[in-house]
Amino acid sequence: MDVMDQIERFELGDAILQSGERLPDAWIGYEVHGRLSPARDNAVLIPSFYGGRSEDYRAMIGPGRALDPERWCIILPNMFGSGWSSSPSNTPRPFGGPRFPRITHLDNVQAQARLVSEVFGVERLALVAGFSMGGQQANMWAATFPDRVARLAPWCAAARTAPHTWVFLEGPKAGLVTDAAFRGGWYDSPPEQGLRAFGRIWAGWGPSQTFYRDGLYRSLGQISARDHMIAFWEANFMGFDANDLLCMLATWQDFDIADQPAHGGDFAVACAAIRARSLLMPGATDLYFPPADNHAQAMLMQAPVEVREIPSEWGHIAGAPGLDPTGSAFLEDALTELLAAPDPLI
Repeated sequence: MDVMDQIERFELGDAILQSGERLPDAWIGYEVHGRLSPARDNAVLIPSFYGGRSEDYRAMIGPGRALDPERWCIILPNMFGSGWSSSPSNTPRPFGGPRFPRITHLDNVQAQARLVSEVFGVERLALVAGFSMGGQQANMWAATFPDRVARLAPWCAAARTAPHTWVFLEGPKAGLVTDAAFRGGWYDSPPEQGLRAFGRIWAGWGPSQTFYRDGLYRSLGQISARDHMIAFWEANFMGFDANDLLCMLATWQDFDIADQPAHGGDFAVACAAIRARSLLMPGATDLYFPPADNHAQAMLMQAPVEVREIPSEWGHIAGAPGLDPTGSAFLEDALTELLAAPDPLI
């Protein structure tokens, strides 16, 4: 079955973004696993992550799993810029390509809130979770709609982008846009050299040092560090449109849950606004979102919250669905426990 055969489309109409710009004929691509209960109290929302799309979460879903579609209605929305929702690559001119407007995570979660309400009739989600940028959106959900999120579980993520991560992201961006074929975003064919550079730069940050030193890439079928860099990182990013990658990267760089009128840019106020029962799960060896960022967030929260570090040597990709056996088992147990815990507002 083609991936897109399972993707449904929610039409938003003309969306007015946080920047004040208009995104005409905006839409969200999403998929659903399971059915709503009569009480509509079993909805789980898991937004997509950078370099991935909704289908990548399917590795975590199945009968008898924490995300059991026989128990939960699991909604997987794709964020703007992913190619599976409104993006530079699929928006007609003059708003497509490099003219696609700036997207924030507030834009993403407000669109997803409409999806949840208008398509599913759900006002309170049993869980909002996600990996990496999916976890950023989960945090944004809990801070923006505190009465609509019962449980929160971001993993390998944080509630704002640290300056060190902002600097890292400038590296792959530079590797992409300096390809002469990129042409300021007006390319006629993919800027392959820039996309390969993008993937190679990312390869030094996604896994940990121990991942390479101990040859953990062999479990993914690669025989050397070079093979992993090409077969895993280059191959993944070559499957994305260059402008789409830059759109999502800008969203990541700008992210802060306090960047919205309700919180006035005050990070402490935004963290304190979260009311969901929260389990923050940083990767112990993650170079993007170190555990210290999650501990700092937890100190500012008033809701029931726990920080549990994923005990993996895989770095950031410890949380990528279905890759690392240790990370996957940890997440399975943690999500099972969290979903069994009572809603703190009931």
